This record gives sequence, structure tokens and C-alpha cells, in this order.
Amino acid sequence: MSLLQQNPTDGTFGRGGDEPYARAIRNEVPGGLALREARPGSADTGARLDLDFGKWTSDADAVDHSLLRHARGPVLDIGCGPGRMVRAAGRLGLVALGLDVSPEVVALARGGGVAVALGSVFERVPAEGLWGTVLLIDGNVGIGGDVAALLVRCREILAPSGVLIVEVHPDDDRDHSYSATVVDTDGAQSGEFPWAEVGVTHLTDLALASGYTVDRAFTAGTRRFCRLTRI
Repeated sequence: MSLLQQNPTDGTFGRGGDEPYARAIRNEVPGGLALREARPGSADTGARLDLDFGKWTSDADAVDHSLLRHARGPVLDIGCGPGRMVRAAGRLGLVALGLDVSPEVVALARGGGVAVALGSVFERVPAEGLWGTVLLIDGNVGIGGDVAALLVRCREILAPSGVLIVEVHPDDDRDHSYSATVVDTDGAQSGEFPWAEVGVTHLTDLALASGYTVDRAFTAGTRRFCRLTRI
């Protein structure tokens, strides 16, 4: 059954207005951003993900390139931000497209000549069912707060022989869904939106239940990844 009409709760991350992500894109606020748990159960369980906006706007690094060397074209980068992976894929001769919900970030990417579509993964995407590789990196496996639903949706987007590359939490046993906000160094924060963090152990179980086999789990630099293929 398609998930196109079952979009998880629509959040505000990257949706524009005066929230911190949009402000950072417009260069109104210096410093870093962080995604954090809005209502942690305790100080020990509060989730926090530092958002390296400077990295996203820079060129792909060695770890990024190592992922693309094994990609099958065409490549779709979900939650692509300013499009560093799309740009890097093009330089490697791969047809690639980014997908992002933020009008500001899409405008930024297109202004730099990067092919990025505006929209949600839970809406119909260009060339649906034909993508050789789909990327869920930089924490984007958390989109929607329901990893299982996201994996099923990505399976609809992939070609039958396609691969899904997922960046997972460094803690292999991580399995945490929560309401999140984005905050900046000035204390401004977005509205709440659903998010999730998952390590390789739980992702493996979700992948099998969602019609994938885990082809490979690996570490590159300090980052952890899984490569999934459709069953």
C-alpha cells in the first residue's frame, strides 16, 4: 500500500518563515544549529544532533565521495539541503537530483546550479520507481519520526535493482523517536516536529520487515552506514 496519502505529521523543520534553519540559509544568524528533543524524559535521555550547516554548504568530503563511488545512478538525495551530494555525484558522472522541503534551501541550491526539487519524500517524487540509489544521510533517516514508514516509502521510490544508503546513529542499539525542535546559538527555535534516531541493530530489523536485505553495514570516518537492497 502506498504511503503517499499517509504522510507522517507535517513538521516545521526547514519550512521557512523565521525558524532557525531558514534564518541560517538567509545568513541572518551566525553560528551553529542543533536539533534537540523538545520534551526529554530526563536530562540523560534528551537527544541532540548538531547540524553542521557549514559542512552542508561546502563541497562533499572524503566520506561523502566514498558513498558515491559505489552508487548506482540515477541518485536521489532525500533532505539534500544545499545539495553537496548532488553536486558531487554530478562530478562523478552520475545523474542526480536532490529533494528538500525548504523553499530557501532549494533556491540556494538552484542558484548554485544544483538540481534540487521542492517537496516531501511522502509526496510523489520525480521519476518515482526509477532511482538506482536513494540517500538518507546526515540524520535524514529521522524524517517523519517513523523509520519504518520512511523505509517503505523509499522502497516505492527505488528501482527494483536500486540501493538505499542510510546513515545510522553511532550507537548500534539506538532506537528513539521523539518531538524535536531546531535551535540556534541566539536561542531562537522552530516549532516541534517528529524525528527519530536509529542504530544498525534496529535498522536491520526494520529493513527486513520493510522488504529489504542489509547488504552491508560499515563505518567511514566517524560515521556509520547501512546499504540496503530490495528483496
